[in-house]
Amino acid sequence: MARTGTRHTASHYGPTVTDTTWLDATACAQLVRSGQASPSELVEDAIERIERVDPQLNAVVRDRFAQARADAVGELPDGPFRGVPMLLKDLGCHLAGEQTDYGTSFLRDARFTWPTDSHLASHLRAAGLVFLGRTNVPEFGTTVTTEPVANGPCRNPYDLTRSTGGSSGGSAAAVAAGLVPVAHASDGGGSIRIPASECGLVGLKPTRARVSQGPEIGEGWAGATIDGVVSRTVRDSAAMLDAIGVPMPGDPYWAPPLARPLLAELGAPLGRLRVGLLEGPPPGGPYLDHPECRAAVTATGRLLEQLGCHVELAHPEAVLEETFNRMFVATIAGDTALTLQQLSGALGRPIGDAELEPRNATYRRVGDAMAAKDYLAARMWLGAWVRRMASWWAPAEQGGAGFDLLVTPTVAAPPPELGWMTGEHEGARIASFMPYTAQFNVTGQPAVSLPLHWTPEGLPVGVQLVAEFGREDVLVRVAAALEEAAPWADRRPGVSA
Repeated sequence: MARTGTRHTASHYGPTVTDTTWLDATACAQLVRSGQASPSELVEDAIERIERVDPQLNAVVRDRFAQARADAVGELPDGPFRGVPMLLKDLGCHLAGEQTDYGTSFLRDARFTWPTDSHLASHLRAAGLVFLGRTNVPEFGTTVTTEPVANGPCRNPYDLTRSTGGSSGGSAAAVAAGLVPVAHASDGGGSIRIPASECGLVGLKPTRARVSQGPEIGEGWAGATIDGVVSRTVRDSAAMLDAIGVPMPGDPYWAPPLARPLLAELGAPLGRLRVGLLEGPPPGGPYLDHPECRAAVTATGRLLEQLGCHVELAHPEAVLEETFNRMFVATIAGDTALTLQQLSGALGRPIGDAELEPRNATYRRVGDAMAAKDYLAARMWLGAWVRRMASWWAPAEQGGAGFDLLVTPTVAAPPPELGWMTGEHEGARIASFMPYTAQFNVTGQPAVSLPLHWTPEGLPVGVQLVAEFGREDVLVRVAAALEEAAPWADRRPGVSA
């Protein structure tokens, strides 16, 4: 396909399109369906962009270009995204016979391969997507900046000296820079939403169990982890979740079925939604409080009022409860210890502390030393806390506050410089940076980060919207209305294709 340098947005395509760089996945799929582009052309264009731009970003850590080319000329399933290229995060979403290294040096060096496709991978294949490779992640996804020792830092296309967020930082950098229209992401404490915020993207975290993690994983991080995508448009995030939101028999949790496809929510009336704003943390606490993040929430509140919502300063009392962090970290430590035990068995040898980044070595030590009753006590405390949180969204007849939506900053500051969240101050700085996201992994509620604000220096600042359990329909409806009211499609980072 010829490259003229002409740029097109997702809403402007037709018979004269010669450059697919900034088309979203939905528009790319329409080109294939109409015969204006072939899967091979889309794949070749994406490979060329990755080879040309990614050396500046370090977003793609392992390619599968030869297999992608073969897939593109083969019998692709006739799914909604037939022929559209995408990247997979190097954590989860296993492909049979291929590596997924979880940001580690020991799995990479062992060339360890997984025996089966994950349930998610099978549904992405059925949607017709073509996988081009794996994206950079922090080791085991246990931090919110993508700077693994194994692969080196991923760089933000808006400013190469800054973080992309984590743990889906490589995926976010690749989509923001125009390398691919959409990429796999996953979220255990904010790992879809935080990179989306830092790279100016849409990052929708689904309701717990909306996307199955089978067959290998029943409940990662005590049920907090979930898969999804990062994208440039609300319609792509909605359509992708329609494609992958399929339960697997035996899943330990259940997500309430949606009344209709999420794509049908685009353009639907909002109604008189009751919205609470949390503009920033209380003074004197452990969290950062950046004025640009407060400004982003305030401006979003005004937009929602213009769209007919009732907006007030309000939030669940339990949302910034400090005990939450300690209890959630206990579940992460237990999960990390178990994961390393299982991988040691798979590799046939012990994994030493020297092979781990200090953060994960500490998690393992804490997890190994934790008594079963202490782990269960943390789970029990979190269960009671979730009920207190959920009451804010519950209707008045159930004793709740009756809110439809909570709006917060996605993170507490714009993208920090690389290196700020590593080293001796790592733990305190990570905690200070993410007051708003992990709570909704534990409650299981759907949440989305939208690119609604930029700093005077041109750095993206995301705004998080949180709906009641199972109500991705409300999130998509509101997100689409905000996208129309304050469009971001023409934003381009300094480093891009």
